[in-house]
Amino acid sequence: MESTDTKRIARLTAILTQLQTKRLLTASELALKFSVSVRTIYRDIRTLEKAGVPILTEEGKGYMLMEHYRLPPVMFSENEANALILAQQLVLKTKDASFINDYSEAVEKIKAVLKHNLKDKANLLTQRTHTPQLKGIERTSNNLSSLQFALTNFYLVKIEYINEGDKISGRTIEPFALLSTENWLLVAWCRLRNDFRYFRLDRIQKLEILTEKFTPHTMTLQEFFDRYH
Repeated sequence: MESTDTKRIARLTAILTQLQTKRLLTASELALKFSVSVRTIYRDIRTLEKAGVPILTEEGKGYMLMEHYRLPPVMFSENEANALILAQQLVLKTKDASFINDYSEAVEKIKAVLKHNLKDKANLLTQRTHTPQLKGIERTSNNLSSLQFALTNFYLVKIEYINEGDKISGRTIEPFALLSTENWLLVAWCRLRNDFRYFRLDRIQKLEILTEKFTPHTMTLQEFFDRYH
């Protein structure tokens, strides 16, 4: 059975990982995640601060790491690395070439930080994993990565779009959400139609990310579904 000190060290490491991956975390969220009291989280945060980790507190909001502070690379367990490698087989089924390229490069970087024995196992798993359905899949779009960037940075996007009647129109859009279907769908506010519209990525003929930004939409994706469905 794990000692109290061992459990605490594991929790402190996990809290650091959470702070790396999320911009803001509350003590209540951390307490719930690690099944401890809020008071315990307060003590853990103080311990990390004393160890030199620059944790900032936003009154009434939560904790965050100081901007530009970087922790050493996260070490993946064998099971975590295997899960990411197997997920790559699912990614390869997507019809967007940019997404496949970005994910494959990310997996290679993950392999690079693995310990030597895990790296050998990860490479073996890659070699011994096969998905026959991948043959013959046509890549019908190459804009997913660009649209992800525009969506998260609130950049306007100019597109040439061909509809089901093969009519091409120019649109200036505000990317709102991306939906995974047989073909990727973009939900965006269309300034031409002055409303939200769905755009199939394989029907986007040209795409340009503009330097102008738009005001972020405060509506959640679930609120969008509730309102428009």
